[in-house]
Order: sequence, then structure tokens, then C-alpha cells
Amino acid sequence: MKMKTYPRVLTIAGSDSGGGAGIQADIKSISATGSYAASAITAVTVQNTLGVESVFPVPVEVIEAQIDAVLSDIGADAVKIGMLHSAEVVRTVASSLRRHSVRNLVLDPVMVSTSGHRLIEDTAVEALVTELLPLARVITPNIPEAEVLAGEAIGSKEDLPRIARKLSQGGRVSVLLKAGHLQDDVLVDVFYNAGTDSFLELASPRVDSVNTHGTGCTLSSALASFLAQGLALDDAVKAAKDYVAGAIVSGADYRIGGGHGPVDHFFKMHI
Repeated sequence: MKMKTYPRVLTIAGSDSGGGAGIQADIKSISATGSYAASAITAVTVQNTLGVESVFPVPVEVIEAQIDAVLSDIGADAVKIGMLHSAEVVRTVASSLRRHSVRNLVLDPVMVSTSGHRLIEDTAVEALVTELLPLARVITPNIPEAEVLAGEAIGSKEDLPRIARKLSQGGRVSVLLKAGHLQDDVLVDVFYNAGTDSFLELASPRVDSVNTHGTGCTLSSALASFLAQGLALDDAVKAAKDYVAGAIVSGADYRIGGGHGPVDHFFKMHI
């Protein structure tokens, strides 16, 4: 009998003790969308729904060892990268991924938490752009992150296609630019597909909910999961967007903690 295999996703990110973002959200998203999740933890954060209290970095040699352990044995059909707090960590991760010839790399350039806590050192931003971004198949910045990477302000949704193309490394990296920080009633994310040099608009109504912690982690992990399953890039982006939108809507009526709660990662499994 032929043995079955899982679509495999490795997530490289920080741990969120509150369970709504980071590695915890990644594993939930990857699992809920039908793939197998492995992980390499880059930092341990002390946080809950009210915010991040502190960040404790994992030594780079331990991060590298985790990545090597997973990729040398289990392997990965896609890799999602989240919080990398220092330039040294960025360079270590980039070196490890080049050594293992990773494909379907989804980079979520995490810089600031939902509560406003800075999660990356200034020197790490430059390393992210020069070392990791060129290795990515897709990057998934929100508007504040895109402003840092592009070096200019984003004033309206009309700016998004131009900024997405600007971040594409000369048309080599696809960009999913998320519109959640704009004030429009209908949020229109813009996806630039570098492979086809085309744009895709992904609209969804704004949901009145405090439970939006970890939406970026959830989206990028779902995208990696769908790419691991072999979906075409446009189809994977649409599926990830639909999944996150459903998780936000379903999670809006729950109450966890006193601040920004999580989305409902397993909404499709409720009876």
C-alpha cells in the first residue's frame, strides 16, 4: 500500500504566550487549512491580549539547529517566516534556508504588534530587505510595514498597487499588501503576482471586532499552507484571504481576555 504524505509547512517565528499570534497562530492556521506544521522558535514573548510585556531572544545557534533538524528530516513544501528581531537572526535564517534550497517561502515582515510594541531592531530591517526578501516567493506586509520597507507613506488605497510593485525586488517577488490599516468600510488588499506581472484585488467588508490579534500571522501561514498543497499563487492567495475573513467574522462574538483577542482559527470545524 502506498503511504500517504502531508503537505508540510515549517514556520519560523516567535512564540506568543497568549496563543493568538506568532508560532501558536501559525500552527493553528496551518493545521486548520489542512497541512502539517513544524516550527522553529526565534523568540519567546511574554504577552496576552493586552500587549507584549517583554521579548526573550532564542540564541541563533538554537534557531539554526531547529531549522536544520526539521528540514533535514521532515522537509517542507513551504516555509513561513514571522518575527525575526535582530539582523543576526535574519542572516542566520537566510543562510539556513539557502543551504536547504527552500521553495515557497512566505515572508511576513513582522515589525510591530497589534498593541503597538516594536518587535524588530532597526538594523534587522535592512538585513531583512537584503538577505531574506530576495529569497521569498511572497511577502505579506501590512501598511505600516510596507511604509518602512518602501521608505514612503501610504495615504490611500490608490497607492497600494504602486507600492506593491516597488517592494517586488524588480518584479522578482510577489507582494500581498494588506489594507487593514486604512479607514475604508470595504478593505481591498492588493496582490502583485510577480510571475505574471499582474494585480489582483481582494475585497472584504470591515468587521467590527476587537478580536484581530494575529491576523497577519494567520494569513501568511494559511498562504504557506495552500502553496504547500500545490495551489497556484493567485488561488492560494484567494483561499488564504477567504480563510482569514471567515476566522475574523466567526471570532467577533467571542471574548478572550481584556484586549485584542484572537480570530477563530478552527471556525470551519465547529459543529
